Amino acid sequence: MAEKVLHPLRNSKKDTWQRSMSIKMSTENNYSEIPNRTNHNCFGCSPSNVSGLQMKFYTDGESVFSWLTVPPHLSGWSNLVHGGVLSTIMDEIMSWTAIHSLKKFILTKSMSIDFLKPVFTGQKLKAEGKVSNTARKRQAIVEGYLYNEDNTLCVKATGTFALFAPKDVKKMGILGEQALKDFAELMNAQ
Repeated sequence: MAEKVLHPLRNSKKDTWQRSMSIKMSTENNYSEIPNRTNHNCFGCSPSNVSGLQMKFYTDGESVFSWLTVPPHLSGWSNLVHGGVLSTIMDEIMSWTAIHSLKKFILTKSMSIDFLKPVFTGQKLKAEGKVSNTARKRQAIVEGYLYNEDNTLCVKATGTFALFAPKDVKKMGILGEQALKDFAELMNAQ
């Protein structure tokens, strides 16, 4: 069994409490965790990327959620979360929303982001995603929202996502054979 590598900035008692609170919060409100592969290195959602955000995703059947705390090494000015990191959070929550809700492979085509309020490192954040339009067969519009620990909306985004069947993803060479199988299993398990 592989030894778990801990993030050097995520080993404080406060962070352990925050992670346990996000899990408790999610189960108390009847959210279910969306399964994730462990054999990838995505900056946003890989549980094994020690430098990444390690986002976990939950659903209430209508929306997709993630609770996270951004570590200080991902700041821009002083203790503000870098805009590129906020953009990554929005891309992740909207992507996972499209994957979970539509049961399709997706690629981000475009994103529009509004930074409404400052977001600080070390604060507990809640990201939420909702599919807003699936009028086209191979495209979906998804909305993303990021709230601070006071439940104030700080970032909102709209993304356009291309939708793909597994055979199309294989043909384009986006995922390897094993990753494609793992992903298909995850989508069927939801």
